Amino acid sequence: MEHHSNIVPWQMVCEQVGARLRVIPINHDGEIVMEEYARLLNDRTKLVAVTHISNALGTVAPVKEIIAAARARGVPVLLDGAQAVPHLQIDVQDLGCDFYAFSGHKMFGPTGIGVLYGRCELLEKMPPYQGGGDMISLVTFEKTHYNVLPYKFEAGTPHIAGVIGLGAAVDYLKGLDWEQIAAHEHQLLSYATEALREFPALEIIGTAKDKAGVLSFVFDHVHAHDVGTILDQEGVAVRAGHHCAMPVMQRFGVPATTRASFAFYNTVEEIDVLVKAIQRVLKVFG
Repeated sequence: MEHHSNIVPWQMVCEQVGARLRVIPINHDGEIVMEEYARLLNDRTKLVAVTHISNALGTVAPVKEIIAAARARGVPVLLDGAQAVPHLQIDVQDLGCDFYAFSGHKMFGPTGIGVLYGRCELLEKMPPYQGGGDMISLVTFEKTHYNVLPYKFEAGTPHIAGVIGLGAAVDYLKGLDWEQIAAHEHQLLSYATEALREFPALEIIGTAKDKAGVLSFVFDHVHAHDVGTILDQEGVAVRAGHHCAMPVMQRFGVPATTRASFAFYNTVEEIDVLVKAIQRVLKVFG
């Protein structure tokens, strides 16, 4: 259920070093099959990388259980948190992960900026991935001495405006009532799920028990792009396509889905508008 951003880089690494990428399967509800994860995890495993929340399905992965199993074998864990940061309060120390990555624009900040958190002891062992100003403490023709963390990984002039905008987004999110947000988003998801289930020709893709505010769906006779076009004409903003998660589409045997995403600023009335727009889709396509 991974986004391409948590697939393609590891495939590139595998080509470079001869490693093997092993994939944890998901069931038809879109949930990680934990028994298979336990079977795949062994003494040869070098890193576990998994999404926190699936952008295509809305599934919230059991990350604490995943991390605990990996930790028992001394295997580091990276979480792709791009979809989690706008929906959950994230405490990397509580999660126990070794790396956590997320982008600014998914948390109502600017594009072109994000965060890669890493545990200090691991970052200390890692070489810089690029050179430039501030990542050095001393340069001679004989040797370059790297700067202390985090500067060792911050070569060149930083994205100053983006960092300021990201900081403002973090401050904004920290000031919200997250218990209230969780309750509101759960209400929206439940309401929308029940409403969409009233359409016999519509199938929801991703029915995990633990989900964030994402509803991906398909029709048995209408392509997702056509659905998205009509919903757009009705003033409803959705995404249609493979959502940079082609293996998910292949798993469920569909070319694409239409995805409605909910956040704390959405309302039940907006879901009613979505339902009316879907009714127009069915009227147009019969």
